[in-house]
Amino acid sequence: MSATVTTQQPMGVRDVLRIRDYRYLFAGQVVSDIGDGITLLLVLLVINDLTGSTFALALMAIAEAVPAFTVGLAAGVYVDRWNRRRIMLASDLLRAGIVLAFGLVQSAALVPLLYVLGFTQASIGTFFRPARGALLPHIVPREGLPAANSLAQGSQVIGGVIGAGIAGLLFGVFGSAPIGFAIDAATFLVSFAFISRIAASAGRITGEEHAAARGAGMLTSIRAGLAVVRGSRVLAAIIMASSVTMLGLGAVNVLFVPLIVNDLGVSPTWMAGIDFAQTVGMLAAAALVTTLVRRLAPTSIITLALVGVGVCIGLMAGVSSVWQVLVILVAVGLCVTPLQAMVQTMVQTSAGDATRGRVVSLLQAAMSTASVGSMAIGGVMADLTNIRLVYLAAGVVVLAAAGVAAVMFRGVGRPEPTVAVTA
Repeated sequence: MSATVTTQQPMGVRDVLRIRDYRYLFAGQVVSDIGDGITLLLVLLVINDLTGSTFALALMAIAEAVPAFTVGLAAGVYVDRWNRRRIMLASDLLRAGIVLAFGLVQSAALVPLLYVLGFTQASIGTFFRPARGALLPHIVPREGLPAANSLAQGSQVIGGVIGAGIAGLLFGVFGSAPIGFAIDAATFLVSFAFISRIAASAGRITGEEHAAARGAGMLTSIRAGLAVVRGSRVLAAIIMASSVTMLGLGAVNVLFVPLIVNDLGVSPTWMAGIDFAQTVGMLAAAALVTTLVRRLAPTSIITLALVGVGVCIGLMAGVSSVWQVLVILVAVGLCVTPLQAMVQTMVQTSAGDATRGRVVSLLQAAMSTASVGSMAIGGVMADLTNIRLVYLAAGVVVLAAAGVAAVMFRGVGRPEPTVAVTA
């Protein structure tokens, strides 16, 4: 059934949770995020334990980032051609099998297998994420997208905290990683069950452009996506600012475990508590996103959030205790949720349904390209100098991204609040 939903004020969290299909989508994400949190930390802990090299950790992160700007560009084309709900279902099934294979790596000689599996899993993920981002506006009205996207960010962090707690317990106390990978595989199956309950019509693509695009070649379709970005000041600004941001954050993300475990000498069992600090900030920010949207333009929220993240990353270079890390991560959480929620919302509302998958993929490709370069440079710098210097440089780069956003967003107004939604 098709209906037009018009609301003058942004919807709150409770409002979007009243939407049946969104509840299924959100429930599947919550469960899957817990599994992702387990695997994300376990992979880093396994590599750190088997090799003790920050460069080896950077290689894993690079292997997981490369698909976004290789496979991802083609994935975006198919996300704009195929039923997006079916893409998500197939992705969950395939990743469940791949995650199980992570448990086979129990010696340094098999670490390269982790790179191959990580690349494969991430390649499948390049289909899932654009499909989810493109499907969301079909089940949530435009006024509800900020709240829905902020809930997604909160779920990701809460799942990460729970997953990190499970991973830290399994690895730090019991010294076991395969059980954690098996749990993650099970969460993909649970996610599959929830997504299968979403109305099949939500995955269909609307608009005359879709019919025309189905007969176009791969390169032609990719170029069409690039043309959409070039023709939109908002989309161009988002991709540029996000890319510069990842030039800074790519390195610090992969060096976080070495900073905490190796430099500060903190036990891996602390990782859950450390992640919880950022969760507190992100949850607090998620509750305030609707209020922020009513008071500030999305472009202003993005710029201010980038300033906050840059300052916090720079402060991480001077931490001397785990308690200082906890305080800084609370502040990071307060900035990250509105930042990511507004980026996703502006992409979803600025790109048409027939090209939304390609735009999301282009954003991920640009961010991953910058992130890979940052990881490679950061890993080498950390081995040659020290991790703290990398954090200080990363903070400066993120502040530069805030400057890019401020300049490119100048004069951009608020989007129109009316949207047609397939319920």
